[in-house]
Amino acid sequence: MGTNDTATASAAASAGCPAGMPQTEWDARVSLAACYRLVAGLKLDDLIYNHISLRVPGTHDQFLINPYGMLFEEITASSLVRIDLQGRKLSDSPYDVNAAAFVIHGAIHQGKRDAACVLHTHSDASIAVSAQREGLLPLSQFAMRFYRRQAFHDYEGVAIDMDEQARLVADLGEHRVMLMRNHGVLTLGRTPGEAFMLLYYFERAARIQLAMQAAAAGGAGPILRPGDDVCEKAARQFWEQKGDILVAGEREWPGLLRQLDRLDPGYKT
Repeated sequence: MGTNDTATASAAASAGCPAGMPQTEWDARVSLAACYRLVAGLKLDDLIYNHISLRVPGTHDQFLINPYGMLFEEITASSLVRIDLQGRKLSDSPYDVNAAAFVIHGAIHQGKRDAACVLHTHSDASIAVSAQREGLLPLSQFAMRFYRRQAFHDYEGVAIDMDEQARLVADLGEHRVMLMRNHGVLTLGRTPGEAFMLLYYFERAARIQLAMQAAAAGGAGPILRPGDDVCEKAARQFWEQKGDILVAGEREWPGLLRQLDRLDPGYKT
């Protein structure tokens, strides 16, 4: 987790770390539970069927994920389930874990060591854009962040077959956003804040794209698309600054947690 994520999560964990649990794991749980609540607040959840996972600090083969049967708006730090890459529960929970969760998330956590947080949603806009040949188009400033920086994975049915894992990782490559064709979107973060903000920006861009396309089909005229050089310049501006790699969410995440504390503080329990 990033410095801001860790510090803010530690401050937010007012309920205290349970006996016998490392403070680092509790802080991670608080941040992940917050991410679930924030996604629910944007109405990007899908009942109990989407997933956000976070690697357990200090491990390479364990991660936290939602209990199968709880809504995103119900997730708390203590309710999250710790599992291994094969989906075996490593913490006491009355809930199971959805098979698709560890097929998709286990593959990414195992194949991408810098993918601390993996977020997957099925929003209407992301599914609609995933079915378009070019995926997300550079039609808005929100979309420029993803110009030539989105991967694609063809639909293979419900993701419960373990042999799909290798193809998921291969298709993802070095990208932090992947359109799962006819299915939804997946974002990777070095922190929950980064995974969340990439989802936020992608969703805004996808909705804008669909609105533009609907307007053009309705007679509003052709859509203007900036040239490739400008799109690449904008993308670099979003991902780099003075030669440094920027991590989305570092500035936004503390404010989002403060907002969540005012509106929905139960995530910390």
